[in-house]
Amino acid sequence: MAIQTPSLELGAGLVQATTNSASRGYWKSVGRRLRRDPVTLICAGTLILIVAASLAAPWLGLADPYKTSMIRRLLPIGSPNYLLGTDELGRDMLARLIYGGRLSLFMGVTPVVCALLIGGLLGITAGFVGGRTNMLIMRVMDVFYAFPSVLLAISLSGAMGAGTENTLLSLTLVFIPPICRISESVTTQVRGFDFVDAARASGAGTLTIVRVHVLGNVLGPILVYATSLISVAIILAAGLSFLGLGVKPPEPEWGLMLNTLRQAIYVNPILAALPGVMIFITSICFNLMSDGLRAAMDVKA
Repeated sequence: MAIQTPSLELGAGLVQATTNSASRGYWKSVGRRLRRDPVTLICAGTLILIVAASLAAPWLGLADPYKTSMIRRLLPIGSPNYLLGTDELGRDMLARLIYGGRLSLFMGVTPVVCALLIGGLLGITAGFVGGRTNMLIMRVMDVFYAFPSVLLAISLSGAMGAGTENTLLSLTLVFIPPICRISESVTTQVRGFDFVDAARASGAGTLTIVRVHVLGNVLGPILVYATSLISVAIILAAGLSFLGLGVKPPEPEWGLMLNTLRQAIYVNPILAALPGVMIFITSICFNLMSDGLRAAMDVKA
């Protein structure tokens, strides 16, 4: 799976939207368009429910997600006291799915946030300074693009070893190049606008121009693109855990649960598919919400 970056035309549209409509009225129109998008609202509500349930897991009165019972292995869905049954070690599936959401969401959001800070800084620097600085930064990023994202994540995790920290580091390194590329693209476009030349002619310093005139116009497209990467991060993190290169047992994490339940597919296939369903719902909600946000910010749509 390769990470796709938005086209230059789309990036230009988003930059133009945020540049020409930087007033309060523009953001009101964005909010109004989002409120009229039922798909985005449903996805946002679903994500809020998943996040709220995961964060409030200790106070929901759930069973211990680590407690095993060999006499209650692979109970079917709807069993007494076990709404979603039990896994291969007799642990409550509902509790493990909800607690697993904490780690799965953390593994999806944290690498993207870290890559956004690092890749965004590098991309904005390359786009605004240009010249040899741009050449150096972007050629280094191109080295990472020589590898598919999945292969790069597996290679890095395999070299560093399994574990939550190493998985977070490997995923961060995977997402820095695409964020850096889109940041450099939109910053290069903004740098050529008249208001930047006017600010430079008026005597404004480089840091002032970047802080006041550039950041406000490039953060929108960058954040929209970063939102779409969260779903990719969740899937990659789950894939690494499934391969034994991510989270270690007995931690509840959706990808790891898929791995441990793979033998149960012959006994209780619906039970074995539950972690995959959670991965699918969460990732598709992030994707659709990102699409809705992009459409709402594009005044030409």
